[in-house]
Parts: sequence; structure tokens; C-alpha cells
Amino acid sequence: MLSAFVRAFRTPDLRRKLLFTIGIMVIFRVGSFLPTPGVSYPNVQACIDQTQGSNDLLGLVNLFSGGALLQLSVFALGIMPYITASIIIQLLRVVIPRFEELHREGQSGTAKLTQYTRYLTIALAILQSTTIITIARSGQLFQGCTVDVIPDSSWVTLLIMVITMTAGTGLIMWLGELITERGVGNGMSLLIFTSIAASFPTAMWSIAGGDNGATKFVVVLAIVVLVIGLVVFVEQSQRRIPVQYAKRMVGRRMYGGSSTYIPIKINMAGVIPVIFASSLLAVPGLIAQFGDPAAGWVQWVSRYIADPASPWHIAIYVVLIIFFCYFYTAITFNPDEVADNMKKYGGFIPGIRAGRPTAEYLDYVITRITAPGSVYLALVALIPTIAFIVLEVGTNIPFGGSSILIVVGVGLETVKQIESQLQQRHYEGFLR
Repeated sequence: MLSAFVRAFRTPDLRRKLLFTIGIMVIFRVGSFLPTPGVSYPNVQACIDQTQGSNDLLGLVNLFSGGALLQLSVFALGIMPYITASIIIQLLRVVIPRFEELHREGQSGTAKLTQYTRYLTIALAILQSTTIITIARSGQLFQGCTVDVIPDSSWVTLLIMVITMTAGTGLIMWLGELITERGVGNGMSLLIFTSIAASFPTAMWSIAGGDNGATKFVVVLAIVVLVIGLVVFVEQSQRRIPVQYAKRMVGRRMYGGSSTYIPIKINMAGVIPVIFASSLLAVPGLIAQFGDPAAGWVQWVSRYIADPASPWHIAIYVVLIIFFCYFYTAITFNPDEVADNMKKYGGFIPGIRAGRPTAEYLDYVITRITAPGSVYLALVALIPTIAFIVLEVGTNIPFGGSSILIVVGVGLETVKQIESQLQQRHYEGFLR
């Protein structure tokens, strides 16, 4: 892999793309430390040192923003509004027939859906920035902090903060699209990769500086390497369904007669089920924070639902991951559509009749292969969390299952794109 990167930097065109991508990543990280107007940066740092950001609900958003959320910076919302908007647009394809028609129209329809995603991203950014500013003013962002992170609470200052954070989200969205068009890899995925990877050194340093730091550091590092190896092995695994295309005459030419396959990954849903499960499971804890601490239901939620070490929390987390794994796979992979496309171009699975029997066979394969995929996803999400609870290194460190899945998945896809571009530029011709 190192030789591939060396050859990539030796290729002028690919070197420009790589340097452009790295430059955008640097700009993204710089924006994560620029304070929003109206925020007292020294007070924010003091609150971070006192509480380490004790709000569990915002932990996922803070992870995807590279720590920018707790600093209330210009890029505080990170890429999360765009991720949420993209997921909502995908889910609306099932509910709104017009969106499904646009998806089938090809490039023009996809461009229209992308435009809708951008509009929804801005709307969600306005809503989320308003919510975060309200939480920061009420003291829920840093529980136990004695200083005010927003000294001036006038409506003009708050409006400027909302506009600034929303504009920061729009800028992040633009930077991600620039990477996709002019750089290497998927821009949005690489920005998420940058945010998560940036918090790894600080987390490892904090583990090494605690009690029995050296031992815990080695154990945590071994667990992370083990989980990464498991993720790489499973993410590269796939079930290949053979497809044969019949020969057909078009004019005076013969087409078809080729053999190919449909690659079906064991984990077709990616990291989305983990994100959905984490977000949904965090809602009761958020509601309990605004209730009376002495109330029975608040204590029950805090003890059994909001506590990551609770068996109830772990059991519900596993059930939600398995449910969303099946749910999201059913949305993203449509057996009827695949069967229709195969029938249209003269393709068939050997031993299976074209049309409805092909769709039923694909649905049968997807249902069976999603079962081990969902179990694998639950294990990857739980192994780091349970191990870190046993080691008493805290649950807020960025080595959870979702972060490892994203980092490994984006890394693999980016390396594949670099290798494919290298093959396009370094091939042996007919003449030497």
C-alpha cells in the first residue's frame, strides 16, 4: 500500500488531486477551532476541562464534528445535518413516489435529489444550531460548569450565532462536493473520516496518562486492532450470485453471451443502523435530563436506559441495530427492481426463471445474509464499549463501533479509488 501512495505522488495529475484533498481537510480542521461570534472561548475551554462534555446525546454529533461541537465553533454542526438529510431523502423514496421516479431517471433525477438534500441540510442546520445554542444557554451542554459560555444572550447575538453555524454547515457541504469533483474519494465520507481520526491521538494520550495508563493503552490498542481486522475481513466479504446474459441479435450484430455476478455484501447497511440505534436510544436520556431528578421515571431511565453499562441498555441497543439493519437493507436493495433490470437486458440466474422467481430468490438470499451481517454489526458496536467499561477508561472515547466502521470503510474505499486511478495511468500498451 505504501508503494501505491509513492507511485500516486509521482503521477502529476493524481498528485494534484491528493494535495487538493489534503488541503481541503486542513481547511476543515481549521474551521473546527474558529469560535462562533458571541461565544466566550476561554469559558468554553474551562467548561470542557471541568466536565469533558457530559451530554451523551450530543456525543455522536461531537464525534462527527471532530470535537467542534463542544467548542461551539463555526463548524460546530459538522457533517451531521447533511448525513441526516441524505438519510431522510432515501427514506422518503419509499413514501413519496415522485422521489422514486427521480431516482430511476438517472443522472438528471439524482441531481434533483441532491438539490433537495442541500435544501433540507440548510433547514436542519438552522434547527440544530438553534437547539444547540438553547442547550448551551441552559447549561445542559456542559453539566456542572459554573461559567457562562454565551455571556451576551441578546436576540441579535443569538441570531448571528445561528446564521454563522448554518453558514458553516453550508461551507462544509461545499468543501465535501469539491473533494468529490476535484479530489480523490467521496468528499463527505473523507470529512467524516478526518473528524473521527483527529480525535484518536488525544483519546489515546488521555488513556496513557491515567491510572495504569501503560497497561490500559496496550489493551485498548490491541482491542482496536482486533476490531479493525474483523471489520476489514467482513467488509471485504461478499456473496456472489452468478448472472448469465443470453445472446441476442440487434441488427446484424450479436450481443450478450457474457457471464457476471451480483456482489452482495454481508453488511449492506454499513454504519447506518448503529447511528440510528445510538440516536434513538439517546432520546430517553435527553428527555430525562429536563425532568425532575427526584422523579421515579427519571431515575429509572437514568439507571436502565441511559447508562451504557446497563444490561437493558445493551439489550435494546442490539435489538435496534438488528432491526435497522434489516430495515435499511430493505430500502437500499430492491429485489424486484434488480430482477426487472436483469430481465430487460436478457440476464438470468442459472437455474432460476427470470422475473418474479428471480426477485424471490434475491429476497431469500438478502434475508439470509443480513442475519449474520446484523449480528456482526452488533458485535462490532458492543465489543469496544463493553471492553472500555471493564477497563474503566470511559465510554466517551472515540473508539466505538460506529467510528471504527466509518474509518475503516472510508479508508478502504479511498485506497481502492487511488489504486483504480493508478491502473488507468500505469498500464502496459501493445507497443513497448
